[in-house]
Amino acid sequence: MPKQLFVNLPVSDLPKAKAFYEAIGAVNNPQFSDHTAACMVWSDAIFVMLLTHDKWAQFTKKPIADAHSQSEVMLALSADDRKAVDTIVTAAGTNGGKADINPPQDHGFMYSRSFEDVDGHVWEIVFMDMSQMPQG
Repeated sequence: MPKQLFVNLPVSDLPKAKAFYEAIGAVNNPQFSDHTAACMVWSDAIFVMLLTHDKWAQFTKKPIADAHSQSEVMLALSADDRKAVDTIVTAAGTNGGKADINPPQDHGFMYSRSFEDVDGHVWEIVFMDMSQMPQG
């Protein structure tokens, strides 16, 4: 069985966060979703669990960081090509997030852009063409 990644994120407005992630290409798995959480499937191996603040508090007593004003985490996802990077980041920016919160990176073999979701969590979308990677 391949390893899977479950990213758990606290969200202030679950329906709004769920709609945002659907807009950038994730699919909701209703089997693991209710009024306190939404399981957003990015791929066969990557799942983003959106948790209300009350649900989040069941897992930790630490305060929830304000990701809009504090650095919290930067999560990176791969994309199939440059166009997919641009499509995802554009969708993020037009659906309540902020596109290009960090400068886009273009190193020829590697292309990435970043966005902030509706709760301030930072994501980077990356395309790497290993056939173009410099040797040495």
